[in-house]
Amino acid sequence: MRTLTGSGALLIATMREQFYQAYARQPGPEHSRAYAIEWEVVTKQAAAITIRAKPLQEWDQMVDINLRGLMYVTKAALPHLLAAAQDSPRSVADVVNISSVAGRFAAPTVALYNATKFAVTGATEAWRQEYTTRNLRFSVIEPGRTSSELFDQKDNSAADFTAAFGQVEPLEAEDIADAVGYIVTSPRRVAVNEIVIRPTDQP
Repeated sequence: MRTLTGSGALLIATMREQFYQAYARQPGPEHSRAYAIEWEVVTKQAAAITIRAKPLQEWDQMVDINLRGLMYVTKAALPHLLAAAQDSPRSVADVVNISSVAGRFAAPTVALYNATKFAVTGATEAWRQEYTTRNLRFSVIEPGRTSSELFDQKDNSAADFTAAFGQVEPLEAEDIADAVGYIVTSPRRVAVNEIVIRPTDQP
């Protein structure tokens, strides 16, 4: 966020409560051009994805978090983004959605997670085609294993990942932020539709 706002970009980002609080405490004049939407709807078991003995409520939570939230924010932001694309000196605006490599490749025990991430990737591509002639670029980033509290929210998830892929040095948040920065600072003529980022160690 600091890289983008420091370059003069107007940025609206959704984030979980603990990140919102940490960002809000950091001083900087760029706050005048950065708007953080506090978003805390993740429960302790939101990452519990496997079909075995999981209540439907957890599936609903996953769809709400991974898909509905993204769709609702996109719908609300569209009029402002289209106006910005017309008024901006760069004559372009950007939507960058974060999906996952799970939105490209299905795997056992994560069917619902796969379904939501495939939906994010598919919706982003459909919106890209719909709005590209109006100077609104849609992009999707699909990271592999990334340092995140997600693995702390589900018992044995880190161990399960290691069993499947071996020891992997995960990506850091800064790696994904760099990809976002590349997308939104590209010249108007360049539309980066999709970026897949995996750790070097991840097969």
